[in-house]
Amino acid sequence: MNDRAQGVAAAELIAALVRPEIRSLSAYAIPRGEGMIKLDAMENPYALPDAAWARVASALAQTPINRYPDGGADAVRGALRSALGIPASLGLLVGNGSDELIQIITATLARPGAAMLAPEPSFVMYRRNAVYSGMRFVGVPLAADFSLDAPAMLGAIERERPALVYLAYPNNPTGNLFAAGEVEAIIRAAPGLVVVDEAYYAFADASFLPRLPEFANLLVLRTMSKVGMAGLRLGYAVAAPEWIAEFDKLRQPYNVNALTQAAVVALLADTAWIEDQARAIRAERARVAAALARLPGATVFPTQTNFVVLRVADATRWFEGLKARRILVKNLHGWHPLLEQCLRITVGTPKENDLLLAACAELCR
Repeated sequence: MNDRAQGVAAAELIAALVRPEIRSLSAYAIPRGEGMIKLDAMENPYALPDAAWARVASALAQTPINRYPDGGADAVRGALRSALGIPASLGLLVGNGSDELIQIITATLARPGAAMLAPEPSFVMYRRNAVYSGMRFVGVPLAADFSLDAPAMLGAIERERPALVYLAYPNNPTGNLFAAGEVEAIIRAAPGLVVVDEAYYAFADASFLPRLPEFANLLVLRTMSKVGMAGLRLGYAVAAPEWIAEFDKLRQPYNVNALTQAAVVALLADTAWIEDQARAIRAERARVAAALARLPGATVFPTQTNFVVLRVADATRWFEGLKARRILVKNLHGWHPLLEQCLRITVGTPKENDLLLAACAELCR
């Protein structure tokens, strides 16, 4: 069989066997960033402090990679409980990033006809996982200022009776923190599980983690990716033990590798560096946001994350102009009507931010 015939045969099989909703998707594209100032992926721009590196190096050197990792990740869960004050009365599940946990949670609740509800625009993986699991997705548009449209959310909950609600807190890609009272109202009204996704908790002034004992239908989801450990891929979910026991049934054996487990335990032995770096990022966030807001024709939206959302006259021209200057940001234009002409810019180091601001000033001329 020649290449053309093989391709035709494969296409025919795919058309017959692959679900239409999967065929209609595009793969999640991640641009290459070699040689670029990467301000597109909400990573912590700072390297590990020397003392933290030394702890990690020692831990990795002693990790027997010829053996499977601890299947329950007991040491990691213990380190998380100690570092974050998670009581033993709450269940705790770890995953290969929060992405795996979103997949597990969604698949667990994807009964035939069940609905997932989330505001939009929000984290794209909520909708995608609804498609993966065959769950009906209900998106509720945010208000023009990116705040929750609470009456619309509550109306959709009453109408759709979703098994699962996702709320990013703060929200990605808009950066803002929803009003706590409105989030609480949604939790109380929802007939199913509400996942409050706190990926950016280190940069915000609020969390629902301490309030977990108040609600039987609340789960708090987090990731270590935004606090300097993106390469390790570790996420964690906290909820009533009964919920965690069900989700654990879908977790793949040995889902968190041995090197990640060893590194995370070593890094959480002293978390002062995490707080120091988060404080530095928040200070730079304020500086960058203020400088961008002074640019002619630019609108900067409130943020409690490690990124800034900027609206300009022509987002694509700005995106390409920054890329030509070796600065990579995220062009949100075309994602959702509310994100028209918007860019999402991760807060970098002071030097990186200076180069960004200089480039933006050039694009205004």
